[in-house]
Amino acid sequence: MSKPTSGPSQASSMFALITIPVIIVICVLLYIFVLGNPSNFQENNPDNHPIPGNYLGIVYKGGVVVPILMAFFLMVIVFSIERFLTITRAKGAGSIATFVRKIKSNLEADNVSAAIAECDKQKGSVGNVIRAVLLKYQDNSNAVKKERNKPVEVVGNTGGNIVIADVQDKEQRMASIQKELEDSTSLELPMLEKNLTIIATLASVATLTGLLGTVIGMIKAFAALATAGAPDSSALANGISEALINTALGIGASAFAIIFYNYFTSEIDNLTYSIDEAGYSILQSYSVKH
Repeated sequence: MSKPTSGPSQASSMFALITIPVIIVICVLLYIFVLGNPSNFQENNPDNHPIPGNYLGIVYKGGVVVPILMAFFLMVIVFSIERFLTITRAKGAGSIATFVRKIKSNLEADNVSAAIAECDKQKGSVGNVIRAVLLKYQDNSNAVKKERNKPVEVVGNTGGNIVIADVQDKEQRMASIQKELEDSTSLELPMLEKNLTIIATLASVATLTGLLGTVIGMIKAFAALATAGAPDSSALANGISEALINTALGIGASAFAIIFYNYFTSEIDNLTYSIDEAGYSILQSYSVKH
């Protein structure tokens, strides 16, 4: 049976705990010193309107919600890269489809050792799971051969049918192989889903935070317009534009999060399907040959 992957799982948790506050600090510093640089504003004063065409100043005027949305966007990118690398390692060295075909062909040829060797070449989560199942398959096969070489022990005779003692019948051995498949899969797959919750959460939270920033910006824009007395269409337009920056950042972060989350979920489903397909072939092979 494969060992729990506590090391990679703990490393992934530590990565999240360290990365999130670091990203927040980086984005706050970018907001203050890059977007809020006086050179981005009229008369080198951040309290004035941004210089026409200076998008850094425009984004800065989006308000205090902007660095939060920037952090969300950067988190989506960083955690997506981390998940991509993890899932790529989990796939192993070669094509999953080719690997499953080789396992099937080796089992059809009753060459379990060659199938195990293919798992050693493939590596990754898929290779680890199938290797553990094949080792259980091999152990059960060897146990069956030993039982068959023992003298037959007759323990009963009912209606002319001889009942032969058996330590573990065929169904029990197949059940042990199935259990090994389930246990090995349950140890490997949670590592692949680690941190996906963060991406899924950002997909919804980023949009809501962007809308919150927009509402706050609109309130400020109309409040400033009300206290100014005479209507200032230019100031109102700038205020609305700055408020909508939050919506744009929120929707952008959410869109990327949804795309990456669906992609990674699909990849994990494909890995799970490949494991199930290979596991089914192993069980079928054992059922036919034993």
